[in-house]
Amino acid sequence: MRRHVIAFTFVALPLAVALAHAQPGAKSESGLDLSLLDRGADPCTDFYAYACGGWTKHQAIPADRSSWGVAERLQEENETRLRRILEDASKGTDPATKKIGDYYASCMDESRIDARGAAALQPVLERIAAWSNLRDLPPLLADLHTMGVNAFFGFGAEADFKEASLVRAIADQGGIGLPDRDYYFRDDPKSVELRKQYVEHVGKMMALTAATTGAKTAATPAADTVMTIETALAKASLDVVTRRDPAAIYHKMTPAELQALTPSFDWALYFRGVAAPPIDALNVTVPDFFKAFDQLIASTPVADVRTYLRWQLVHASAAMLSKPFVDENFRFYGATLTGAKELRPRWKRCVQYTDGDLGEALGQAFVREAFPASAKEDTLKMVRELESSLESDIKGLSWMSDGTKQQALVKLHAVANKIGYPDKWRDYGALQIVRGDAIGNSQRANQFEFRRQMNRIGKPLDKGEWEMTPPTVNAYYHPLQNNINFPAGILQPPFYKPGADAAINYGAAGAVIGHELTHGFDDQGRQFDAQGNLKDWWTPDDAKAFDERAQCTVDQYSAFTAVDDVKVNGKLTLGENVADNGGLRIALMAYLTSLGSAGGKTLDGFTPEQRFFISYGQSWCTNSRPERERMLAQTNPHSPPHFRVNGVVSNIPEFAKAFSCKAGQPMVRETSCRVW
Repeated sequence: MRRHVIAFTFVALPLAVALAHAQPGAKSESGLDLSLLDRGADPCTDFYAYACGGWTKHQAIPADRSSWGVAERLQEENETRLRRILEDASKGTDPATKKIGDYYASCMDESRIDARGAAALQPVLERIAAWSNLRDLPPLLADLHTMGVNAFFGFGAEADFKEASLVRAIADQGGIGLPDRDYYFRDDPKSVELRKQYVEHVGKMMALTAATTGAKTAATPAADTVMTIETALAKASLDVVTRRDPAAIYHKMTPAELQALTPSFDWALYFRGVAAPPIDALNVTVPDFFKAFDQLIASTPVADVRTYLRWQLVHASAAMLSKPFVDENFRFYGATLTGAKELRPRWKRCVQYTDGDLGEALGQAFVREAFPASAKEDTLKMVRELESSLESDIKGLSWMSDGTKQQALVKLHAVANKIGYPDKWRDYGALQIVRGDAIGNSQRANQFEFRRQMNRIGKPLDKGEWEMTPPTVNAYYHPLQNNINFPAGILQPPFYKPGADAAINYGAAGAVIGHELTHGFDDQGRQFDAQGNLKDWWTPDDAKAFDERAQCTVDQYSAFTAVDDVKVNGKLTLGENVADNGGLRIALMAYLTSLGSAGGKTLDGFTPEQRFFISYGQSWCTNSRPERERMLAQTNPHSPPHFRVNGVVSNIPEFAKAFSCKAGQPMVRETSCRVW
């Protein structure tokens, strides 16, 4: 379940460093995985190929994945550990683990799930079939939203952008089944074909629903109807680049103002249906979207809206339905969109779903096994060193005035560091898990989380809450809370290994810490102050200087080709590219400071600086299918791994010095891009 409506692009993609994974015979003094290197490649021509050539040549993508990198390998190790925890829980009687055990066992009971088909959806399908007028749409939509069905729009809770200490309701665009609004309008042959395949997929899912519930639905007209409604919603939606501007998705309104914007939709009934507390104001992220939504429901025949709602219900529920639904859902969203060849084994999917719905209950067991107190202490030490480096970097900037520097330092000193797991675990006591009722458990878990979000509205922001579960191999910066968050799943060997060669730890773990810290000062993060409020603390001249330097990064990455005819979107990926560049630079500063005047030893034939950069490069070793690369290039705020390595090191003079690269070589940019 998504924790809130707004999807800030402040999260780093999963990272992992290859420690202690060398192939037999590839001995390492430092901890580098020497088998990943391609010594035949020139590091000054293509550093990614040099650092990761062994991986890209010899690590085949598993059939059940659309990509395979050191991050995915670490995640699979975590999943294997979680599987054992869940299997033990499903067999035991410990009250502390009963819920996760029963949830997992229910998910794994494929025969029972297959026997039910889509019958578990029958009560909701009957409600949709009985709906007949606009007056009754708000309570119906409220019920669908609480169970995780993203029909028409999204609704949730988030800190107020300009009063971040208070949580308010938030209504956002939504209701589409393709990855992004532009998928509905691109006119290149691949996009046109993809829309055709999507309509076919919707038709097949509707036909399956009719076959297993006895409903009378003509698949092809129903699919065309869905496409028409979703295209109208997409047309009114903001694109992914525009949504990167916080001001573009912040429009504070009273309920009366929202009601005036959408006269056909009774918001009082909707608020009552979702059990929201009294709402004095809310963020209507995209007012024009809600205007269009109102016009759409007022002009669309009731029968067509019913068809759309049926589709949204089945689409949201597919993962927990019988095998025909699961297979068809995978055929489009897994195979067609991302290129995966096989459905992931059921145990992996059930581990994922349990983590998604009961993540902090499962996370407690994971942390007990995988995250000792020493790991937290070591990580905090490195964070403080990186913060010190960023402070020195800010103080030394030639393009920023002293007044803005002081404000930047105030914000940096206010950053909170959340490491490993929450200080207070979530209480799932009100969530009913029934063994043998997989889809019911999923729906009740969504309802539990939705109610939890509603209960946050109107209350002070709890900065102790997490957006990710403890076993997650990832990290993030939250602009409205001004904190960095590193789950236990990424803070363990081989990602960060206490006592390992410092160059390896700083090059990988240090770089991601620096990445998240830098997010507080990228093109989005810099718009929020130390308390998390959307507030301009920059002088006009400093803001102009920032934009000029950021444009260099936009231009650099826009020249990269992601796959086939699709370029990297330099504007969409700007925040992540700024964080990658700044993060590695301040990690290098911290590492060199830790070496002191004595310097470091040469190990495995590499100097300390070379090992640092190789470690960073190897943290991105990945093979991806072209379908996935195309989708990510069009929707994801991160650049492809190849350019997250080469794009960064080509901007850093210390890299050129470490590998004796000469001017004019590809890894030495004539004009380096640098913000931080």
